[in-house]
Amino acid sequence: MNTRPLTVMLVAAEASGDDRGAGLARALKRKLGDGNVRLVGVGGSRMAAEGVESPFDIAELSIFGLTEGLMAYRKVVQRADETAALAARERPDLAVLIDSWGFTLRVAQRLRRQAPKLPLVKYVAPQVWASRPGRARTAAEAFDLLLTIHAFDAPLFEREGLQTVFVGDATLAIDFSEADPGRLRALIGAGADDSILLVLPGSRPSEIQRILPVFEDAVAILKAARPDLQVVIPAAPTVAETVKTQVAGWRHRAHVVEGERAKRDAMKAATVALACSGTVTTELALAGCPMVVAYRLAPVTYAVLKLLIRTKYVTLFNIAAQDFVAPEMIQADCNGPALAREVALRLDDAPLRARQVERQSEALLKMGRGGPDPNDAAADAVIAMATR
Repeated sequence: MNTRPLTVMLVAAEASGDDRGAGLARALKRKLGDGNVRLVGVGGSRMAAEGVESPFDIAELSIFGLTEGLMAYRKVVQRADETAALAARERPDLAVLIDSWGFTLRVAQRLRRQAPKLPLVKYVAPQVWASRPGRARTAAEAFDLLLTIHAFDAPLFEREGLQTVFVGDATLAIDFSEADPGRLRALIGAGADDSILLVLPGSRPSEIQRILPVFEDAVAILKAARPDLQVVIPAAPTVAETVKTQVAGWRHRAHVVEGERAKRDAMKAATVALACSGTVTTELALAGCPMVVAYRLAPVTYAVLKLLIRTKYVTLFNIAAQDFVAPEMIQADCNGPALAREVALRLDDAPLRARQVERQSEALLKMGRGGPDPNDAAADAVIAMATR
């Protein structure tokens, strides 16, 4: 009788993918039993806590932009080769490649060459509804199954012949019931009525380099007018040391916190958030925190993307609502005075904050909040593919 555990390879290259990979790992272990599944692959600290020992630090793969991509090309190729070599050693029954289109596509191509019968699952679709629709055909050629977090993705890939399963967005299943705003206030020495500005500068090194200084300018303006304003910065694991080093040199004090519990406490405690565009905006909306969303790219990358992008929104709940529920301050608009002005409007206007929170919640429902657990749905799809 064959008692070999199912060996699943999980590959994630960014903080958001690390979250999804960890959730999928937990669901697989829960459904199959710890002794019946073996997890290998590439990931960050959250996947490591679930037993996935990564052969390298994924922080160097957290790349966005044409310039950054070109500069990191050799490193990406090297790490893709190392990931394929890991698969050759561990001989997985199935590989799940999570988000990070450029890196995971290269890994898929290598795995297909060295193990043609290995089932390849892509978890999170490239955003072909926003730009570069040709990626749908590329995905169909590279993968055997797509797990998508948006219901509207499926037809775009199925017409290219790629089996697609809508599992939902695991971010929408985050539970804030144990988050304690009082615990955060005690940690930073804030009073019950003190306003708290939450600053979330991103999880990629390039975002910290390009966006955190702009956020610092906004904080300085806000603190000059509001000396009692408390500033809290939850640092993503991929960039925590860099964030702490930079913030230590700020003119005005900011409290850097680490870990999921502290981040969720801070999201519940915050009066307003200033957030780098990304998954964190959905988390903030779930926590009931009004926000200002910002992003800045390298000039060349921005010029190219302006020609490619087919949607005027970048925040997922804004896309769902088809409106600027939260303001988006992009590129030239992402500057200290403009950000400070938008944040100040919300700090000073409680009814405005309440309206924005209500509209954010309505948009989350359109995104699928309250549906089945996406981690369980993803695990069921993976198990079905592995046992087919």
